[in-house]
Amino acid sequence: MQVFKFGGASVKDSKGVKNVALILQKFADQDLVVVISAMGKTTNALERVLTAFNNAADYLHELSLLKEYHNNIMRELFAPEHKIWNMVDDEWRITERKLKAQYDEPDQRYDQVVSQGEIISTLIVAHYLQDQKINVQWLDAREYVVTDENYREATVEWNTTTARIKTLDFSKDNIKITQGFIGRTISGFTTTLGRDGSDFSAAIFAFCLDAKAVTIWKDVPGIMNADPKRMKAVTVFEELPFREAAEMTYYGASVIHPKTIKPLATKGIPLYVKNFDDPSLPGTKIHECHVEKLPPLYVFKDNQCLISCKVTDYTFVTEDHMRKIFHALSELNIHLNVMQNSAISFSFCIDFRESKVKALIQTLQHFFEVYYNTGLTLVTIKNYDQESFDSFRKKPGVILEQSSRSTLQLLMK
Repeated sequence: MQVFKFGGASVKDSKGVKNVALILQKFADQDLVVVISAMGKTTNALERVLTAFNNAADYLHELSLLKEYHNNIMRELFAPEHKIWNMVDDEWRITERKLKAQYDEPDQRYDQVVSQGEIISTLIVAHYLQDQKINVQWLDAREYVVTDENYREATVEWNTTTARIKTLDFSKDNIKITQGFIGRTISGFTTTLGRDGSDFSAAIFAFCLDAKAVTIWKDVPGIMNADPKRMKAVTVFEELPFREAAEMTYYGASVIHPKTIKPLATKGIPLYVKNFDDPSLPGTKIHECHVEKLPPLYVFKDNQCLISCKVTDYTFVTEDHMRKIFHALSELNIHLNVMQNSAISFSFCIDFRESKVKALIQTLQHFFEVYYNTGLTLVTIKNYDQESFDSFRKKPGVILEQSSRSTLQLLMK
């Protein structure tokens, strides 16, 4: 059996949904788990709904725009009397109830609401596929992926999750349609696995089912050495070693979710990145291999925050100071993207999430003078050569630089 994953760009409109059907028809006789994301930019839209609700603004307007977006897709896929209309309306009502419910923390509300994008998307796609006589069954991923209660960055409880996924029966409905990005706690609350976590969901199902392969279908010809929207003359990798792909995701390459590689590499399950619009293209294969002389890889991470902690008593930065910093980061579950220290200060770069950054600074101010800059971009060049090294170091607005034998990182305004 295999696992396929279709991202939001693949199902952003009715044409995309129909294309999913065309691809799956070629595999109609195979056992498949098909993981599907929320449609288009639905997750961003649901975040806007949440922001409006939290700020006592007109969240119903934002929600109505999102409903109409999905209705436009359904009008081109289904007749007015199709049962999908009532099913999706029910999910929008559930979304509103979850929005208004009482929770212990904001991130818990976030997961209950934002996860609805995946539920609605997969209901629409599954019913369209059934109408095309493709033998599919809709599954609620939350019944199978069990996590802890670390909302927005939930950790998978592997033993329970594996036991549940292994109960799947492919004898009757050989294609299972399910959601990416979401799971559920033992206590019954929905969790999310981190933004763009649908890739990881595909890896979870593949690991638990000992799948032959995972294929991520995207609107690009494969994994490239740079974002074509930022740089010209990019290269498509034919193949990549697991380790190289894992390091790419660590530095922020958005083509694959960072947690995807480990479960696949553990069981030697190859990962293919294929073009959704032209499945005949070879794409990229990630597996256990060795590739000579990889070209420089450019990774851009926007919305970065640089925090600098300065010792206040004229002593040097010690291990005890660093322990306090790392403890605060761990307590807030904040990942470091780059760090650098001098004699009297320790600086680090993180993704900017306002609530967490404020909480972190509040904690660190008990021990340090704290300065911070936002709106920055972190550029990482892996496998750099002399040309790429020199060209980026000369760019204006560099406020932090760090290099090793193979990797250059620059934080820029």
